[in-house]
Amino acid sequence: MAQSLARSLADAQRTPLSHGAWVDLAHSWLPEPDTVFETLAREVPWRAERRQMYDRLVDVPRLVHTYMIGEELPHPSLGEAREALSAHYQSELGEPFRTAGCCYYRDGRDSVAWHGDTIGRGSTHDTMVAIVSVGDPRRLLLRPRGGGDSVAVEMGHGDLLVMGGSCQRTWEHAVPKVAHSGPRISVQFRPFNVF
Repeated sequence: MAQSLARSLADAQRTPLSHGAWVDLAHSWLPEPDTVFETLAREVPWRAERRQMYDRLVDVPRLVHTYMIGEELPHPSLGEAREALSAHYQSELGEPFRTAGCCYYRDGRDSVAWHGDTIGRGSTHDTMVAIVSVGDPRRLLLRPRGGGDSVAVEMGHGDLLVMGGSCQRTWEHAVPKVAHSGPRISVQFRPFNVF
């Protein structure tokens, strides 16, 4: 299956953004997204986090877990997806994808605020973050850092979005709250030391 995933990456549509940033989008890329979603929802050791926001601690509006280097992923399709992504983007990225961060958006109230993955090397170097989405569709928004018009990408069941070039430094992304949505899980593949 990794070979068929790699072949289908050739059909991903690249959209150039400003300042050397770009995104690739491949709809219905991941095979068996129903099974992957069910396995992730059941087997990932999800945890709730709290963060300091100004003068108080607040609940992070989603559940999270990260699979670090060397840890087995909960569904074989995800390991094959990571291999296919690493092989396809090797010439641009220069290294494999190593970790897999998981976010569980339980309903439309769960979200993630505007941010770039700029902890680690993403703050100073071009890098990539590849996001596989399973479950109910949600919009991922991108906007230039410092403000400007946003770009909306509908992330559907089994879709892949790759943010590359300077995207983490020069653009921000968010998944806003919505009035109605069923559960969605995103898996973010990253190279070493990009958070």
